[in-house]
Amino acid sequence: MKQLLLSGCLLFCLLLVSTTWAQSESAPAAVDGLLQQLTEASLREVGSVVEQLERTGGESMRPLFETMLAGDLYYHRQTGALMAVDKNAEGDRIGRDVFSGADLGVQSRRDIKKIRVNNRLRGQLRDTLARLDLRHGSTAEQRAAVLAILDELTEQNMRLLQRVADTDVNGELRELIGLAEAMVQLRDSSDRVVRIAAIETMSGRLENPVRNQLRRVVNDERESDAAVKAAAQKALDRIDGRMAFFGSMEQLFFGLSLGSVLLLAGIGLAITFGVMGVINMAHGEMIMLGAYTTYVIQQLMPNAIEYSLLVAVPAAFLVSGSVGVAIERGVIRHLQGRPLETLLATFGISLILQQAVRSIFSPLNMQVVTPAWMSGSLQINPVFSITFNRFYILLFALAVFISLVMILKKSSLGLNVRAVSQNRNMAKAMGVRTELVDAMTFGLGSGIAGVAGVALSQLTNVGPNLGQSYIIDSFMVVVFGGVGNLLGTLVGGFSLGVANKFLEPATGAVLANIIVLLCLILFIQKRPKGLFPQRGRAAE
Repeated sequence: MKQLLLSGCLLFCLLLVSTTWAQSESAPAAVDGLLQQLTEASLREVGSVVEQLERTGGESMRPLFETMLAGDLYYHRQTGALMAVDKNAEGDRIGRDVFSGADLGVQSRRDIKKIRVNNRLRGQLRDTLARLDLRHGSTAEQRAAVLAILDELTEQNMRLLQRVADTDVNGELRELIGLAEAMVQLRDSSDRVVRIAAIETMSGRLENPVRNQLRRVVNDERESDAAVKAAAQKALDRIDGRMAFFGSMEQLFFGLSLGSVLLLAGIGLAITFGVMGVINMAHGEMIMLGAYTTYVIQQLMPNAIEYSLLVAVPAAFLVSGSVGVAIERGVIRHLQGRPLETLLATFGISLILQQAVRSIFSPLNMQVVTPAWMSGSLQINPVFSITFNRFYILLFALAVFISLVMILKKSSLGLNVRAVSQNRNMAKAMGVRTELVDAMTFGLGSGIAGVAGVALSQLTNVGPNLGQSYIIDSFMVVVFGGVGNLLGTLVGGFSLGVANKFLEPATGAVLANIIVLLCLILFIQKRPKGLFPQRGRAAE
């Protein structure tokens, strides 16, 4: 009896091993057959082959589906081998293996044929990739997959979502799956209570498919249930209110981002203008030099782009600051007390610096690479996101402002600067070397302008005319906030930035700038010394 039982167990194990081996051998064979069918199928039949590939190959078919969705899937006419084909800089068609990525060399146009994809097939491929993400992806990929499925709530997709909901998923993903179920109930159910409950679940959601479905219910003339229509309209009104709020938040963020750039551009000008009374028309070129310094640093560090900005900030400060000191020692000090002549002299210097940059780097714009840690955005919700580069520049501008305030308040240079700005003759009589203070002040203001150029290089292209785009805005910030007042520069920069961004959607960028300028002119008529005028001897 024991021998018989042992023989039965051994036979069962052999059958199990042989079955598993047969399945593992047949699966690749089945996939190979389907891949061959893909090269022979008509456009109408390709969808069916894709379904079978998804069932048979699963996650391993992802590279194939992604290549197909991108429109880069080809096959060799003679061998039938599938490949992804891309064009290089010379226009040659370079083939690579779809699954391994191995280089297959240059492919003749006559030897390969493209597997065509239409809009219906693209939608099917997106759904297929979403299902693969749901089964095998990370939490973020699963969330994106559910959002993609909201556009195509088929019976197959809903079964998949239900299976995912039965597993251990986080609360946000389970909430999205519940939203998908509510959308299906609103679409398919005939029970008023169920449909109104589904609308309550959908109310306030900002996903596009939710809003589109509610709008269809409201506009559907065949919808006879007035209570359902009223509930859908109420939900739509709530969604529109939330969208308006987050739209305002987005405009505020972009306004603060623009304000941070204006702060960086104007803060150096506030120092030189306030302390020395110099109208520096070359201030924009100090910004330009900082941006070009960033470009040069990245050319010297091609394999360390992630750290290039950390090197570019002090380098730009030194380059622009050194040029500023040279301008002050060579030109400005000979024109002390003659602001109009300094305006003409610095305007000529700005033209010289622009032409020098054109001669060295060419008149074309240079592209500065944004490091990976500054790329992308933080998605708060489906209609509101914060871009990392603008957010980091905002923090950077505030850090520069706080550092400058600490220098002027706590250091001996700051003490001398404040003394010279309040009463130059008295400071000189007390032993302060006013000429040295002027040089250091001009260099400090120019260095901060160079740092502003580093920030601007992450928002726009670097070119010889970069500084000219911000010189007028810099003077507007300084005059609006109060000449020589750092707090006024901070408030003025952010106020003008936010005002511009809130006006742009209604008036356009150019007209918004004109309106802000006119309002500033009217404001200066009432308060010629700005928001925060200097008091005491400094105001004389």
